[in-house]
Amino acid sequence: MSNLKKIIVATLMLGLLIMAGFAYFVYNNIFVPNTSFENKEAHVYITTGASFNNVLEELSPLIKDLKSFKTVASKKGYPSNIKAGHYVINKGMNNNEIINAIRIGNVPVIVKFNNQERIENLAGSLANQLEADSLSFLTAMQDEVFLKKYNLTKETVLCNFIPNTYEVYWNISPKNFNKKMFQESDNFWSEKRTEKAKSIGLTKHQVISLAAIVQKETAKVEERMKVAGVYMNRIKVGMLLQADPTVIYSKKLLDNDFDQQIKRVLYKDLELDSPYNTYKYAGIPPGPITMPDISSIDAVLNFEHHNYYYFVADVTNFGYHKFAKNLAQHNRNKNEYVRWISKQKIKR
Repeated sequence: MSNLKKIIVATLMLGLLIMAGFAYFVYNNIFVPNTSFENKEAHVYITTGASFNNVLEELSPLIKDLKSFKTVASKKGYPSNIKAGHYVINKGMNNNEIINAIRIGNVPVIVKFNNQERIENLAGSLANQLEADSLSFLTAMQDEVFLKKYNLTKETVLCNFIPNTYEVYWNISPKNFNKKMFQESDNFWSEKRTEKAKSIGLTKHQVISLAAIVQKETAKVEERMKVAGVYMNRIKVGMLLQADPTVIYSKKLLDNDFDQQIKRVLYKDLELDSPYNTYKYAGIPPGPITMPDISSIDAVLNFEHHNYYYFVADVTNFGYHKFAKNLAQHNRNKNEYVRWISKQKIKR
């Protein structure tokens, strides 16, 4: 074999070795599975403004070979194109699939909230489920432009959030979250519900504010229409609503302490000077004292028609109430309750 042939063969062999090495590199870095978790999938949360190092820190517990991932990510230009969001990585994914997943696969999350007493509580609940912190959510809920745009006040803003389960992006801004909730609220107030509110002479915000009282009065869904009927009867004849939950809310508000537990309303509490105190001020409070369930809202819209004007907790059937058509009957029921609660030595 001549020297020329030897050089050609050697060159070809070297080329094959280089190609084989490159193929091994490509296969090993791009196509070999590179996840280290045993579950079917893992969830990755990339915050707004995250650096590539932040992403690597998030992925570190989930990836076997971080060095190969960094190499492929750099080749694909990912470090300069990081996007915030919630991403899902499946077990057995390779580097290429992982990068594609965290680049374009922002997956919505499920957000749930209900029975929040104040927007401060709601903001805290949302901050535990989404990227933004509670202060950001609270600031957005109190924003004057937002309130004016959606015909809300600081007292009625809670009416914008109908308790339910919603699908949103984890990194949604508080402003866009508020906008989405208004759209959801608008959808909730169907033509049928809107017409029912008009037919009973209440605005949507009044319906929700009254529903909040019903919500606090009874945990029994099947009893809520009956309780709502009592309050509607009082409204019709111009009686004070005299709802104990509004007194409790007033005390918490005036004390600036919503963590306190109040199991018994005292006579002196009935004199608390708060627009939410329905023993002192007529009509429905200026806003909801809690976030009512949909069942409570519908209970007001479909209140039970009856002749009851009073009710008190039934000590013989806990969780339910005894209803009365007149004050004399109510006082008998009330005395039974007072004797029971005194026997339990509940002073506050």
